[in-house]
Amino acid sequence: MQTRHRRKGRKRRLRLFSLSRLITFVILIFLIGYPFYEAYHLQTENVTLKVTELPQDLNNLRIAYISDIHMGFMYPKSRVDALIDTINRLNADLVLFGGDYADDSDGAIAFFQNLPRVNARLKVAGVLGNHDRTIPESNLSRLQDAMVAANVIPLVNNVLTIPVGETKIILAGIDDINNGHPDIAGVAKMVSRDDFVIFLSHSPEAIPAALQATDINGHGRWFDLALCGHTHGGQVTFLGQPLVPEFKKVQKRYLSGWIEENRTPILISNGVGMAYLPIRLFAPAQIHLITLTR
Repeated sequence: MQTRHRRKGRKRRLRLFSLSRLITFVILIFLIGYPFYEAYHLQTENVTLKVTELPQDLNNLRIAYISDIHMGFMYPKSRVDALIDTINRLNADLVLFGGDYADDSDGAIAFFQNLPRVNARLKVAGVLGNHDRTIPESNLSRLQDAMVAANVIPLVNNVLTIPVGETKIILAGIDDINNGHPDIAGVAKMVSRDDFVIFLSHSPEAIPAALQATDINGHGRWFDLALCGHTHGGQVTFLGQPLVPEFKKVQKRYLSGWIEENRTPILISNGVGMAYLPIRLFAPAQIHLITLTR
């Protein structure tokens, strides 16, 4: 009897040991595989944004926003083509890019030289990111020329006025705050807060200064919506904390998602591509489709 009980106990321990090994294996597969899945599984965030005193002509306006593509080894041309196909199927009125098209300025020029046609009912425009503003400085004019040739209007310390019915949208974009020469105050002076203004900055680090700036008439609250990227949502995070050194420097408030400052909605996108490693963790790759409503 004792021998039989010992055998049963041994079999039970073997089953428990096998189960624990299986659970450990599954956890390891998840930890190894999921960050790659998250990096290459693109999400589209659909947001309906209610705007106080939105002009009737802008009601139900659809804005597609895309940032931080980082075309290169981790995000090849084939993926860029698939991304543009996804964007075109959104049937947006405006398509806006948030910068960091590749890993350096030469790569950014190549990005636009090989970019498939981007479709939008009104306009396609974009700002530049820190990776787009690497040396030589002469690449800035070459990059802007490549953008124009690709039917993408560069917003580098300038504004673009787009008539929509009897009203207008103004896109206000600045140069990158880290590697470029941004003129936030100058751009603010090009608009009036009576207009509907969308402010684009690659990095949310520009937001505090933008909130302090004033319009052509000296009024604050000169923009109605701000769109930013740069942070990758931390790219690799745990318990809400970024593990990639570059993104540890970002204020947690400006790391990811929608916030509101001075009664103005601000988006910080996780972006599309990756930096340093081809993985993401709890910071999914994303593009955005924003519908404005009254």
